[in-house]
Amino acid sequence: MPEPSPVPVPPAAADSAAVPVMGLTLAEERPAAKGVVFAWALWDWATQPFNTVILTFIFTALYLTTDAFLPPEIQALSEDAPEKVAALADLSAGLGWGTTVAGLLILLLAPVLGQQADAAGRQKLWLGIGTGSLIVAMLGLWFVEPTPSLFWIGVALIAAGTVCAEIAAVNSNAMLVGIATPKTIGRVSGLGWGFGYLGGIVALVIVIVFYASGWFGLPDEDGLPFRIIAIGCALWAVVFAIPIFLKVPEPSLGRPERRVGFLRSYALLVRDVTGLYRSPATRPTFWFLLSSAVFRDGLAGVFTFGAVIAANVFGFEFLEVVVFGVAANLIAGVSTIIAGRVDDRVGPKRVILFSLGAMTVAGLAVFLLVDAGRVVFWVGGLTLCVFVGPAQAASRSFLARVTPAGREGEIFGLYATTGRAASWMSSAMWSVLIVVGGATSFGILGIVAVLLAGFLLLLPVRVAP
Repeated sequence: MPEPSPVPVPPAAADSAAVPVMGLTLAEERPAAKGVVFAWALWDWATQPFNTVILTFIFTALYLTTDAFLPPEIQALSEDAPEKVAALADLSAGLGWGTTVAGLLILLLAPVLGQQADAAGRQKLWLGIGTGSLIVAMLGLWFVEPTPSLFWIGVALIAAGTVCAEIAAVNSNAMLVGIATPKTIGRVSGLGWGFGYLGGIVALVIVIVFYASGWFGLPDEDGLPFRIIAIGCALWAVVFAIPIFLKVPEPSLGRPERRVGFLRSYALLVRDVTGLYRSPATRPTFWFLLSSAVFRDGLAGVFTFGAVIAANVFGFEFLEVVVFGVAANLIAGVSTIIAGRVDDRVGPKRVILFSLGAMTVAGLAVFLLVDAGRVVFWVGGLTLCVFVGPAQAASRSFLARVTPAGREGEIFGLYATTGRAASWMSSAMWSVLIVVGGATSFGILGIVAVLLAGFLLLLPVRVAP
């Protein structure tokens, strides 16, 4: 089956005060071939090991923030020595500062670069730039040997990778509009998210086997196993990212009348956001960006603090935490792929609301039954994970349905930006509730509060059937 050609976009309609043409509706009778959809979904599979293996479980947790990067005299101290505890805390804080800078850069760059990609009709170019830069950042981690002087190089490379991954994701999301129709958007979006979860699991399991087997005899001096893991993640991304560039078309032909300089793009962005709110036809897009920023931070909080809850509240050991992480991602991946079809039948808003409601109930149950032991976290925690992926995938599907034609990169750039702007909520509520309640378990209520707030904000948001 031949690849579908890019759908011409009438530029005036997207900026008109009248009812705009939604990019997704242009593809009503032009469904993409299965190979094209598969190639697009493989990009999530390709890049997920950066998040799962490097950012979350392995490189930063077991290498970059350990005593391997402390001066020898500090390394020699006992684990509970105040100087060593403080030094390790400084490493964790340093990583936090790096990711904070990355978040600010995404906040500033994502919507503007998305707008420029829309104007030129070059989403694939910016996808390539972002993906290629992410791969270079992962390859650069090979040079991060365990010495204090190289710690900040490692942090800088991980922060750069985070920025590049987000910029690439903006354009990958924008390309979703070009390969889906209103009847298939849910399952296509769910397939991408599901592939991402499953790809991260496969990569993580490979690393766990590598780790449990004593690195298969490799010397562990100079952090060699962890540096090889970083190279492996980079090569994984190279191999599995290729199909999207060969198979998937640009979502639009561009809008030359919107080509402006980089700094002028910010003025154009302000005008466009104001226009989203003022126009009754696009106001749902504005309100959805706001509500999704809140509930997506709640979804992120489930994974961010899940391991902390398991270890500190329910007493999970290291191996139990890792096994739970694999199970959680597997369940999230499978449920997301399945829920994509539900999205197409009942609509993304219902999927999101049901998921947020179920997660709120499950979170409250975990908190109220905390004294019943580990089985509560296994059941309640995995129940939460059943609904995380579907809510994330349906969120992307919802936005695609309310995105005006020719503004895919800009709108998904705003999606990334609003998410970053609200990324403090779960962390803040987590900390506040722990201080008020005097126990880590009260942090669960902080995550639940953010999920509930997102649920309430989404209720009045309209989307066309």
